[in-house]
Parts: sequence; structure tokens; C-alpha cells
Amino acid sequence: MVLLRAHELTLKSVHDRLGFVRGYADGFEAFELAVLDEAEVRELLDIRSQFDRYLVEGSVLESQVRLLAVNPLLRLSGFHQAPITIRVEEAMTSGRSKTIAAIELADSRITGRMDLLAIRKAQSLDQPDFWALVVESKESGADAMQGLAQLLTCAYGSLAQQQTVWGLTTNGISYRFVQIEAGQPPRYWVMPELNLLDTQSAKQLLQVLKAICQL
Repeated sequence: MVLLRAHELTLKSVHDRLGFVRGYADGFEAFELAVLDEAEVRELLDIRSQFDRYLVEGSVLESQVRLLAVNPLLRLSGFHQAPITIRVEEAMTSGRSKTIAAIELADSRITGRMDLLAIRKAQSLDQPDFWALVVESKESGADAMQGLAQLLTCAYGSLAQQQTVWGLTTNGISYRFVQIEAGQPPRYWVMPELNLLDTQSAKQLLQVLKAICQL
């Protein structure tokens, strides 16, 4: 059996091995996007300002992207509040194997890790936790879509227990949401790009995160 690592797979390989079919969404019309209040807008622009300060000095590292942009945006949009629990790679792997995703195929086994996972805790022991959002981040100089293959691979296992899972891949500047759906074959829809440096786009980014958090 061939052992494969998710971060080494190309998107074509993920399509071929896991059967994903790709589609494109025209916008976020399916969401009810709440109007942001003045305090939220101020904090959003402060997040942008802090991130931009590092950006003008050079490339922002992947870990810095998570610290300066992704985590503050998730907190502002409500992902840090119960019943959602945020799990990061380090916390999920402490004291045990760092593999948190494993897919068994006829001729291969795919293992991988995700940067961040937002879970809505189950209300009873006989129910599985709901994966609300899977996040994969890259350094600012990389194309945000480079994280898509790993994101799809790590989210694939959740489709056995829920119909849909949302993913987000980002380099801190560009944000690409994907809606991943269970089925034969499984499908995913690439949403329009959102950009933290564009004020109106940044506002919509926060609105979409808030809408996913409330699903």
C-alpha cells in the first residue's frame, strides 16, 4: 500500500483519488449577510491595519498569517464562542501522532494535518461533532488556492457524518471559501475571492464568516 501525504498531493491527484467534482459559485446570495455595526467595522479595519504593517515589511509567514489575520477574524465573527470549539494543529496533536486525517483507499493511504478546525460540539454523546469550518493557510507570497488540495483531503472524512462542510484557504490577503458536499461523487464549489485589503471585500469576508458561524 502506498502512503501519501496530503500536503504533497496536487489538486488533480485529489480529484482522481477521491472523486471530487469542481464547480464555481457566482456569489454569496444563499447567505443572509448581517449588517456590520460600527464597532465590528472598526475592529475589522484594525485587523487589516495590523496585518498590513507586517505585509509592507516583506512576506508574512504562514504562522503569522494565522496569528495576525485568521484568528482575529474568527474571533470577531463568533467562532471563539460556545458551542464552537477551535482546534489548531498543535493542540490537536499534543502527545500523540500528528496525523489528524487518514483516508484508506484500495491502493493507498492518505494522511494529513489541517491548520485549524472549528467544531460545533454535539449536544449528546450519540451524535458526532459538526465540522463548521476547516481552514488552511499559506504565507502571504503564495497563491491562496495552493491550500485547496490539502483542505479537500482533510475535509473529506467529515462527509461520512455530515452533508456539507465549509472550507477556507487563505494567504492572509486573499480568502477563498469552498462549500464541500457529500455525494456520489462528492462536489465542492469555489466561491468568489474576497480580499482583506479591499474595504468592501473585507466587510463581506466578515459577513460570510459570521453567516457560516451561525449555520
